[in-house]
Amino acid sequence: MANFHSGSIDRLFKVILNLGTIDECYDLFEDVCTIKEIQNMAQRLDAAILLDSGENYQEISKKLDTSTATISRVSKCLNYGTGGYRKALDYIKNEKD
Repeated sequence: MANFHSGSIDRLFKVILNLGTIDECYDLFEDVCTIKEIQNMAQRLDAAILLDSGENYQEISKKLDTSTATISRVSKCLNYGTGGYRKALDYIKNEKD
């Protein structure tokens, strides 16, 4: 994967890390992203959750109304990516406990 690290992206991530509430996240993301972009990111995380729970591509595609190509990309990142999805899933599992 190409290295896309930059000072601008670092600054964006630092701002995100310093948001204190869900409402602040909504405020920033609604200004920075389109609603569809936010929904797509949330849908990809949902796909990762379902893949991790053992559901197959067809089940996930129907549940989330998304393409199997998107699910395949999420699966590839979940299994061979940088570990971001895995950290997110661990966070979600620990939050429920």
